[in-house]
Amino acid sequence: MATDYYGTLGVSPDATPEDIKRAYRKLARKLHPDVNPDPEAQQRFREVTLAYEVLSDPDKRHMVDRGIDPMQTAGGGSGGMGDAFAGFGLGDIMDAFFGAATGGATRRGPRSRVQPGSDALIRMQLTLEECYSGTTRELTVDTAVLCDRCHGSGCEKGTSPQTCDTCGGQGEVQSVQRSFLGQVVMARPCPVCRGLGEVIPNPCQQCGGDGRVRARRTITVKLPPGVTDGMRVRHSGQGEVGPGGGPAGDLYVEVEELPHEVFHREGADLHCTVRIPMTAAALGTVVPLRTLDGTEELTIEPGTQPGSELVLSGRGLPRLRSSGRVDGHGDLHVHLDVMVPTKLDVKQAELLRQLAALRGEEEPEVATNGRTGGGLFSRLRGAGRGR
Repeated sequence: MATDYYGTLGVSPDATPEDIKRAYRKLARKLHPDVNPDPEAQQRFREVTLAYEVLSDPDKRHMVDRGIDPMQTAGGGSGGMGDAFAGFGLGDIMDAFFGAATGGATRRGPRSRVQPGSDALIRMQLTLEECYSGTTRELTVDTAVLCDRCHGSGCEKGTSPQTCDTCGGQGEVQSVQRSFLGQVVMARPCPVCRGLGEVIPNPCQQCGGDGRVRARRTITVKLPPGVTDGMRVRHSGQGEVGPGGGPAGDLYVEVEELPHEVFHREGADLHCTVRIPMTAAALGTVVPLRTLDGTEELTIEPGTQPGSELVLSGRGLPRLRSSGRVDGHGDLHVHLDVMVPTKLDVKQAELLRQLAALRGEEEPEVATNGRTGGGLFSRLRGAGRGR
């Protein structure tokens, strides 16, 4: 019985050559030994590679469509295909299959010695006041800076890089392997110059040829008004200098907002709680409240109930947009907590009894469905008479 090469690749018999190529490439990336060391995966890799060998050849595929297994007809096996790529990585095989249909390797060329630097991340603690107004700070950091001896070239003064003798300046070395595609030229980065195509015979004594050194420097960072906990502010070009004196990366400052003793933040809104005596809630009063940018006079109306809330529009934090622009302010929410006295002397208790008598509040009321009835004892008497 002929092998189901279409099923092995997961394609239909009417699949185009491009469909077959995509299916094999997808499976090879999952099953190659460099990616999946499981023995079953390696066996599966050999099977899908054999299927691709057959179905990518028009003559062999024609035989498969006629119900004939071309590999069995040719004597079986894959001709040592698996051994032909021993020691080569998945990227090398992808280049050989898809980058050089005529058997030649894809020429990548030498890579540049000058590379961009890495980004840096610093966490900074800010008070709520600093988040409100913004702040500027100077930070001392250990980072990579341009070598001031060779100015990024990596060479001692009066010398320069030279072409690598091993790869001839190409940055890669090649070897020829036999496969089902014929002779395939495999390319790898040159082990001497590490793919650069050049070497430095006399490296800089200060940076060792890297073009940069570790140093401590002071950076001025600015954080705009309205920043919040977890926000990252980007400072372009303030990160590490790259190898070979390459452009510096960026510096990200992550905000860690410290808890405030009075205010609780929700986005751009502020919340706080003000405790007032029972008498002040009944009679009304004015309470000075120290805010983040001054003092606000809170007017407590007579008869204010526990749990009431005062909203001061625009007295919250700045709303910081993604563009860095401030677009208005949030609100300040003041929650009122009415304090009921727990310890009364004889005179205070008598005064409250007199007040209760004057207001007709000797008996408590029970609220039912949001409504209040008569006194508790009168309702109990009424219930007794109803029996």
